[in-house]
Amino acid sequence: MNCDPIARWYRWLEYAGFGGELERRRYRFLPEIADARRVLILGEGDGRFLAKLVEQARKVGIEDYEFDYVDLSGRMLQLARERAGTEGVTYHQADALTIPLPRARYDLIVTHFLLDCFEQADAERLIARLADAARPESRWVVSEFREQSQGLRGFRVALRGIWAWVWLRGLYFFFRITTGLVTQRVADYHPILERYGFRLAQSEDARFGLLGSELWARKEIPAP
Repeated sequence: MNCDPIARWYRWLEYAGFGGELERRRYRFLPEIADARRVLILGEGDGRFLAKLVEQARKVGIEDYEFDYVDLSGRMLQLARERAGTEGVTYHQADALTIPLPRARYDLIVTHFLLDCFEQADAERLIARLADAARPESRWVVSEFREQSQGLRGFRVALRGIWAWVWLRGLYFFFRITTGLVTQRVADYHPILERYGFRLAQSEDARFGLLGSELWARKEIPAP
């Protein structure tokens, strides 16, 4: 998804729809990843999270941090560069599905509101590529919109599910007409991350379950 057409107004569109909640989702696990040095950040947009991560690395005394920042939108990259600077950060205008990635380099992968832009098959391809680029003991921070599970549930929970469904359908429609996004539902990425050795360490919901922040950890499996 190329956000060039809405890059200039993206922050204010986000605030209009969700206030500061999307920022809170992005920043939720910043303290837990303060020691990250080799970080791959994909599709994060205008660089607000990146600026916080750079500021935090300097504050805790990490001098050799190397952050790779990938986005398809040139305008978003420009905004991120203006916000976070270039010291310790390399910017890549590229497609997350095709950009060449080094093997087993990163101790942290960050995907904020990215996986919900992919159909299930492409999400599997992307996660496989990123897992190969992650170190055996690494972490993965995810912020995402969430589909509500179906089945038997209470009336209030059902109403919340309907509310979240309406919001998601509206968001996908908006991004389809402004950016050409073709995806229509959130990919089920949890079993894919688990397949590549990541385990959900912490999770927090917001907006009646419509939004989620997750911290995943990967532990190296010792050889038999």
